[in-house]
Amino acid sequence: MKSSIRSISRRAQAGFTMIELIVVIVILGILAATALPKFIDLRSDASKSALDGVAGNLASAMSVNYAGCSAVNHVVTANKCVKIADCQDAAGLLQGVTAAAGVFTLGNNTYTIASATTNLGTNGGTTACSVTTPVGSSTLSASFTAIGAGN
Repeated sequence: MKSSIRSISRRAQAGFTMIELIVVIVILGILAATALPKFIDLRSDASKSALDGVAGNLASAMSVNYAGCSAVNHVVTANKCVKIADCQDAAGLLQGVTAAAGVFTLGNNTYTIASATTNLGTNGGTTACSVTTPVGSSTLSASFTAIGAGN
């Protein structure tokens, strides 16, 4: 009879007490409160990284276009040399992008290309350009170097 009482009391103690559950919930709450602010700001970091990637693509496209133009003595040729006389012409070098006056859309983001110098009339001439995109109530900006070609 004593053995049956012991097995019943052991079964009654299986599981967690209310205090143990409360302690676990409090610890999870503290972890969530410290981690959540780090995850909230990831959208702006991702947008900045995407913009930096677009600026890098524009710079690479300029270099490849200049090399192609050099191969054909800077004569504008389909699929080899595109005339680049302004920073805003760079958007036309990207695949799958339709640009008008330096404004183009990739995915859900709209990008605008601007430059301090508007004329790249010499082949191989370079200038600093910027590409911007609105994110929420602010505007992010990145820079790239344009190379004149096909002039």
